[in-house]
Amino acid sequence: MISRRRKQLTVHTDLTPRAVPQTHMVRRSGADPVVRVGLASAGWRDLYHWLLTLSWWEFLLGSSAIYLFANAIFALLYLVQPGAVSGMRPGSFLDAFFFSVQTFATVGYGVMAPATSYANWVMTLETYVGLVTVAITTGMVFARISRPTARVKFAKVAVIAQHDGKPTLMLRMGNERRSQIVDATVTVSALRNHTTAEGRFMRRLADLKLVRAKTPVFAISFTAMHVIDEHSPLLGLTVEDMHAEELELLVTVTGLEESLGSTVHARASFVDEEILLGQRYVDIFGTTEDGRRGIDYGKFDLTEPDLPR
Repeated sequence: MISRRRKQLTVHTDLTPRAVPQTHMVRRSGADPVVRVGLASAGWRDLYHWLLTLSWWEFLLGSSAIYLFANAIFALLYLVQPGAVSGMRPGSFLDAFFFSVQTFATVGYGVMAPATSYANWVMTLETYVGLVTVAITTGMVFARISRPTARVKFAKVAVIAQHDGKPTLMLRMGNERRSQIVDATVTVSALRNHTTAEGRFMRRLADLKLVRAKTPVFAISFTAMHVIDEHSPLLGLTVEDMHAEELELLVTVTGLEESLGSTVHARASFVDEEILLGQRYVDIFGTTEDGRRGIDYGKFDLTEPDLPR
């Protein structure tokens, strides 16, 4: 136990099978699954990054709570001195709160107004706080909306099937936007447990060579393929080996989004339970009734047994 308030961290020093399912080292989205122990908090130094990484509902809920809390504090300050605000009912928190809202947003309907020097000083402070808060909130909303993102859909599983007579790892991905990603580059790496000759445990990363790592235009769908030959780090790896070594495939896609003119990226990871041997992806391309080419994203995650045709 490191301390009374810290979580206990157990370090695995062998390659024995796990008692619990493997978690993703690299998340696709949502909360980071890795527990960080003993790391000092960045605090206010990383506030901007933290606000950008919040989901929209968390950001809106948090900003609304701060807005209401700030107005409640200023309402209490206006109530400290009786008669500080003309037109306000004596001791009415709601009147003080709504006057604070008007001051915070610089609306000023004229029904209530500061009546003493104390109220004017509080109003001056609140106006400044309101201006700064509105400027920060506006900047954060603009930064979140204008941030370039790629809507790349990854299949839920990776497959290993025969391709041109050789066992091949395949990872399917699709562009969910109608705009194209130009000069897209895909990288795939394998993360696995390893014990050195000195008996030290470590997580080792190995890059997987792809049949085609770049595409001039990523418009609809792209399948990254890695041939498992004598040069592949995955050669001879069984299902039991993948489970024991906690194999995880890390996939990144980087390219230029044509409509935004900005570099975008997407990432995904596949743990050993999500790597299917002897399966291949179901074909998703076809034609419509009127003869046009089409793609069925409803079959994007489906696989079928890798049988000879």
